[in-house]
Formats: sequence, structure tokens, C-alpha cells
Amino acid sequence: MQSQFYTLTDYPNGLPDSALFKLEAQTLPDLAEGEVRIRNRWLSVDPYMRGRMSGVRTYVEPFEIGKPMEGGAIGEIIETNDARFKVGDKVSHMGGWRDIAQLPAQGVTPLPDHDVPEQAYLGVLGMPGMTAWTGLNIIAECKPGDNVLVSAASGAVGSLAVQLAKAKGCHVMGIAGAAHKLAWLESLGVEPVSYRDRTAQELSDAIKLASPNGIDVYYENVGGICLEAALSQLNEGARIAVCGMIDSYNAAEPTPGPSNLSQLVIRKAKMQGFIVADHWSSYPYFLNEVAPQVAAGKLVYKETVKEGLESTPEAFLALFEGGNTGKMLIKL
Repeated sequence: MQSQFYTLTDYPNGLPDSALFKLEAQTLPDLAEGEVRIRNRWLSVDPYMRGRMSGVRTYVEPFEIGKPMEGGAIGEIIETNDARFKVGDKVSHMGGWRDIAQLPAQGVTPLPDHDVPEQAYLGVLGMPGMTAWTGLNIIAECKPGDNVLVSAASGAVGSLAVQLAKAKGCHVMGIAGAAHKLAWLESLGVEPVSYRDRTAQELSDAIKLASPNGIDVYYENVGGICLEAALSQLNEGARIAVCGMIDSYNAAEPTPGPSNLSQLVIRKAKMQGFIVADHWSSYPYFLNEVAPQVAAGKLVYKETVKEGLESTPEAFLALFEGGNTGKMLIKL
């Protein structure tokens, strides 16, 4: 059986070009003891993957030039040499960016038994959802009545973070750009704040208008002017959970820090970065809380779906151009 997969031909400087992604094929070897073969049904592309294209180890090993790329995926077992799995089992794993994955069984997880679409375990009930929950609850210690600001609020992580904060009884604001994204946030009961064509000061003024009583919790996905604007509106004892800084992921040169970082001292605020993998032991608690709400339709989520393995690079690059509302997925 053949597997098609993507490799990187070089490490990009700045925004990657689609020519850097090469679709290759190979004949898979016979299954070794403890291996499974999976036909992928859904693939995930996520902003963190840009860091793996730098050639430098961050909190995860970089992609290797000419070697199969990796990412979250949902698939079906089509062959097994491990007693824990049978043909037909639906599973999640990290053998994405390909159509057929052959992996050690210890890196494969059966899908939980909840009445939700299977691809939800790549989005609202997967890594993005767990990231939103972790940042809000564990890192920022969000509590009822807090004024909460979320950047990239219409994305896979941000759109759940705003809804979880709303469910806690918080006053919630969401930063986004496109008009349809701002309208969607407003439909969720979130105060929409546009960053489009605004300076940091203008964005700060817009945040103040949306929340005259300041910000207690800031969920950071972007950096840049969003961070600078948020720092200006912090309340005393505010907490900032830093999930990512997509604004600088494709920067060819080091980006300047915010000019008003001293607000952390003045407001006695806490700013903490986190990696969701370090908190994965809490995933069952997240799932028990959030999965029933998703199944009941109480949490709204959106997906941007591209069709076919060949669309994977295009889908990934669209993440950096605002080309997704909610989770970006590839359907095979």
C-alpha cells in the first residue's frame, strides 16, 4: 500500500511559499509488532506548525527537510498488529499531512465516546479547545465577574475561550478583523473589537470603549499591537495567559516588544506563557466539562474545511491571512 505525504524542501524565512511543500509517495512496509495502519479522514493545520518550520528546536522538534511532516489527524484503523486496536476503530494521532499513516500504537488514541462529529476532536474538543480551557482556567484563573479580553477571538482557540468566559458570567470582548468575524462574535454575546487599520493607541481606545471598567483577564493569541493595547487597559492584579503570538510567526526580523511593558509592574499584573501539552493530564476534566455542552449545542463552533490532501499547504498558509473562522480542517 502506498502513502502520500508532504515534506519541506527548505526552511522558510518569513511567510512560507507553497513551493516549499512537496507531495511525495512511498510504499509502506509490512506492519511491525505493535504498529497500526490508519486511513486519515481529517487533518489539522495549526499556527504552531510555523515554529516547526524554522529548523530550530523550540518546545517541540522542528520538521526535518525531506522527511514526512506531522500534525493532528483523525482516521480509521485499516490494519493492526496491536491487540489494543481492531480494524474500523476511529482514532486520533499525530500522523497528519498524509493520507495513510503507519504508526506505533502507543501514539494512537481511541476517540472518546461523545455524540459529536469526529472532527470535533481536532478542534473544539481537541488541542485548540483544551488550549482555550487551560489558558482561561489554569493560567489566568478566570472567575465570575471578570472583564475578559481575547485576541484572535474568532479562531479555533479564541472562539471557545470567549464562550467559556461568557459561561462563567464574565463581561467578554473579542478582537478580530473581518466584518463577518466581528458579527459572529456579537451573535455569541461578545463585545466585538476590530483591530483592522488601527494603531495600538486606537485599539486601546476601542477596548476601553468596550470595557470602561478595564481588563482583568487577557487571553493572548496575537502579540503586536493587540498586546500593547491590552496592557494599557489592565486592572490591578490582571492576569495574561499567553497562548501564542501569531503576529510574529512569519517575521523575517525580530519584532519589537510593546513600549508599555511597565504596565505589568504598575498594575501588579501577571503574564504567563504556557504550552498545552504540559497540562494534558487535565484533558479528562476539560472533556467532562465541555463535551456535553458541545453535544447539546450550548457551545457554538465553526470550521473552515478544505477538501483533499493537495489543499493542505493552502489551508496552512491561509491561517496567516485570516482565512479561517474557527478551526481550519482538511477533509480527505
